[in-house]
Amino acid sequence: QVQLVESGGGLVQPGGSLRLSCAASGFNFDNRAMGWFRQAPGKEREGVSCISGSGAMTSYVDSVKGRFTISRDNAKNTVYLQMNSLKPEDTAVYYCARGKYYSCSGLRDNAMDYWGKGTLVTVSS
Repeated sequence: QVQLVESGGGLVQPGGSLRLSCAASGFNFDNRAMGWFRQAPGKEREGVSCISGSGAMTSYVDSVKGRFTISRDNAKNTVYLQMNSLKPEDTAVYYCARGKYYSCSGLRDNAMDYWGKGTLVTVSS
């Protein structure tokens, strides 16, 4: 069965960096886009970034452009989210998700079909 397991969350000071990882199993990893979403306390979940099956195409929500980088290693069935220059407003539970298609079709919940359980990122001094 499809499994997505996130890791790498934690507490970091403003301006710091974290790298999230998502280990995938149970499907042909390089045939699907992968995404990162986040949900802050009291807010709806929002799409953060997406990467196509080959890794050639990526997309980001405006609030993280220039600070976050999504990547994938298809040999390791893993997708990453490198987060730099973190801000307190980046505090959230971050979720990895599998796209329904090879290409990204928007940073929307309904573009994804499987979700991990999430990893908490807290940005605070």
